[in-house]
Amino acid sequence: MEDRGMSTGAGMVALARKHVGERYENVLVPKNNPNWTGPWDCAEFMSWLVYQDAGFLYGCVDDSADPATVEAYTGAWVTDSRDRGQRIPVADAAATVGGIVLRFPPAPGRMGHIAICDGAGRTIEAKGHAFGVVEDVVHGRRWDTGVLVPGIYYETPAAPLAVVPPAAVHHSGNPFQNAAITTLIQQALAALGFNPGPIDGIFGSKTAAAVAAFQRVRGLVMDGEVGPQTAAALGIQI
Repeated sequence: MEDRGMSTGAGMVALARKHVGERYENVLVPKNNPNWTGPWDCAEFMSWLVYQDAGFLYGCVDDSADPATVEAYTGAWVTDSRDRGQRIPVADAAATVGGIVLRFPPAPGRMGHIAICDGAGRTIEAKGHAFGVVEDVVHGRRWDTGVLVPGIYYETPAAPLAVVPPAAVHHSGNPFQNAAITTLIQQALAALGFNPGPIDGIFGSKTAAAVAAFQRVRGLVMDGEVGPQTAAALGIQI
């Protein structure tokens, strides 16, 4: 661990904003390279920000490994936020400068998504091939938890922000799936050459993998979930 003075959520946000407009790619980023200017993926970007601001690894598959070669992963962010961090409501993270919002991977080895918040309802994130590093919003998107990284100072927000989730997001593990919509998703994927498994109205692991493959080709967030943006790209309404 490197001593870099006080590490703050505001410092991470300021650093993140300097990289808006840079490319997205599924690459390993050397966390100890302060001059890296992309490409990025979502977890690599967040773990690089933590290392640059605070001098330690977080959200990596091995937080004791060489920062130049260790891989960051949203699944590791899930583990670290549970074991050596603080999970907070998404509304609190959205109101916190430097708060993190995290969408869990649908299965081991699959990708989730992660972004840093500016405290006013906006995010900075490595969003996908079609977007690169962008400023976006917390609202209208599905997140599983907010995260505060230990060892980083955050200003306490006056109040949580109201975060309105999307009307519908279809993903594996959701017991309230609409079978008719899932069938439309599977049919659209199959028509476009992506194998969702049996067209049976069940959003299982094969359908999630086909969605993620489609998202990769289209440059979308590769989380294997079908929200409004992925549905529009598939040509369906949910």
